[in-house]
Amino acid sequence: MNENSTALLNPPLDPQEIHLIVLTGLSGGGKTVALRALEDLEFYCVDNLPSALLPQLVDAVIHGNGDTHRRIAVGVDVRNRGADFTHMPAVLSQLAAAGVQLHLIFLDCRDEVLIKRYSETRRRHPLATRGVSLADAIVEERRLLRPLMAIADKVIDSSELNVHQLRRLVASGYAQATAGLTLMFQSFAFRRGLPLDADFVFDARCLPNPHWQAHLRPLSGKDAPVREFLDTQPLVAEYFADTARWLDTWLPRFEQDDRSYMTIAVGCTGGRHRSVYLVEKLAAHCRSRHEGVLTFHRELE
Repeated sequence: MNENSTALLNPPLDPQEIHLIVLTGLSGGGKTVALRALEDLEFYCVDNLPSALLPQLVDAVIHGNGDTHRRIAVGVDVRNRGADFTHMPAVLSQLAAAGVQLHLIFLDCRDEVLIKRYSETRRRHPLATRGVSLADAIVEERRLLRPLMAIADKVIDSSELNVHQLRRLVASGYAQATAGLTLMFQSFAFRRGLPLDADFVFDARCLPNPHWQAHLRPLSGKDAPVREFLDTQPLVAEYFADTARWLDTWLPRFEQDDRSYMTIAVGCTGGRHRSVYLVEKLAAHCRSRHEGVLTFHRELE
């Protein structure tokens, strides 16, 4: 580790100023999903950063962005050089001593589940070089990451978690780094059932359906042609305005009741057009009032 890096964060910071989350774990365990959840909570996110550069990153974010970014999340995995795993505990100790609010999350997963995930996605494991099987690569990865797992503040086993459950677990666990109520807006298809973890459900099936426009059918509510179609529908504008008004009125009441996390689901028939459009628009509306606003589109992910 460069000696000059030890002086970057002196004098020590206000302990409440900087929140740093380091995400590591097994490839295929969900690190990218977890990093995206933190990005939605307005963390400044960097993936695959060498451990020696962590102090420089924190220093650059503090002095380069003022009060814009006080929450940082960094992904570390076996794509990093082997020496990184040896030096990481010392680097993290240095940052904690400087006043950084530090959390190390390790994403674990059973071997058979990892093998199935790689088989389904046809991705190549970072350590699966010529002549090395996927099972052997996972064993070697566990060996390399053992020092980080031993010092992790939290170990998450993603074996039985889907994408949404993992994002919710990470977001709800670290929402305290944001001020006030954290919101998850989720789109879904009624024909596939209600989201079991929704606090409120809004039904958009009464609105004009882009599905019946042949050129819009293959698209989703995140695509410009679908948004433009729905933007021109007076009934959609009225529905959005009423829903946004309801949220503006009642969410502060839940926040006053010490509620820290809430899931608001919007459904339509197929979960691709109207619900996706409304989730994106409602999330954008609420971001002006809440720091932590996440979106999840169940039928698109």
